[in-house]
Amino acid sequence: MLALVFITGCAKNEADRVSIQIKGSDTEVNLVQRLAEAFMGKNQEMSIAVTGGGSGVGIAALINRQTDIANSSRAMKDEEIKQAEDKGVDPVAIVFALDGLALITHQNLPIDSLTLGEVAEVFKGEIANWREIGGPDLAVSLYGRQSNSGTYVYFRDNVLKGDYSPQARRMNGSAQIVEAVKTDKAGVGYVGIGYVVDDKGEVISGIKVLNIAKEANLPAVTPLKKENVRSGLYPLTRPLYQYTDGKPKGKLLEFIQFELSQEGQELVTMEGYYPVTAEYMDYNRRLGIIK
Repeated sequence: MLALVFITGCAKNEADRVSIQIKGSDTEVNLVQRLAEAFMGKNQEMSIAVTGGGSGVGIAALINRQTDIANSSRAMKDEEIKQAEDKGVDPVAIVFALDGLALITHQNLPIDSLTLGEVAEVFKGEIANWREIGGPDLAVSLYGRQSNSGTYVYFRDNVLKGDYSPQARRMNGSAQIVEAVKTDKAGVGYVGIGYVVDDKGEVISGIKVLNIAKEANLPAVTPLKKENVRSGLYPLTRPLYQYTDGKPKGKLLEFIQFELSQEGQELVTMEGYYPVTAEYMDYNRRLGIIK
């Protein structure tokens, strides 16, 4: 009898569990995992699975109804929205954090700042040796993401405004870029700000985070200061998105509301990213996500 009661009880508990699938951005995966763990700690009936693979993977999964949330470090493209609508999916974009996309080099490279124009020339292969911009006589080693990455697309469209150099190595994830640059004295790569700082907000050992100037006649700015990113002064500031099919409801809505709560935004900061601005909070409010 006791065994029967126990089994019946377990079955009931399993039936009561609520599962959420989240797929997509590698930039966001660790951050959202941390948020999910905190939310599940308060909601024992919840099971939230967070996986990466790139923004394109998450968006495709949303279009094909294979995920509840698509994490994306870029906005959905018009053709992706059309594909979704053709399948009866209504993509709703929520902004839950801000990123200052960081340009990183080996810690010993004697260059501290670049203009956006120089960054573009470097990653297009037009600047192939560091001595061309005041550095040592070393051939530039480029590290970037694969084409399914939202960061790859964002960087191409907003910085390069053209094609990457064929010499650029396409890494599987942001962590791989960081580890590669640490061991390459001529290396340079781009990663979300959360990948370059530790839990105290200090730059991790082995890399340098470059200051970036929007134009040659403007000061170079670091993404390591919150005010530079939240004000948009840092030129590679970007919102981090989560897409759902229609306005989220039930536990899905509660999870997103938790992300946007004071506690959730504090966790965003602890993970090295930045809380959303009042303007983005108003945007989320107009969607009916928060009050």
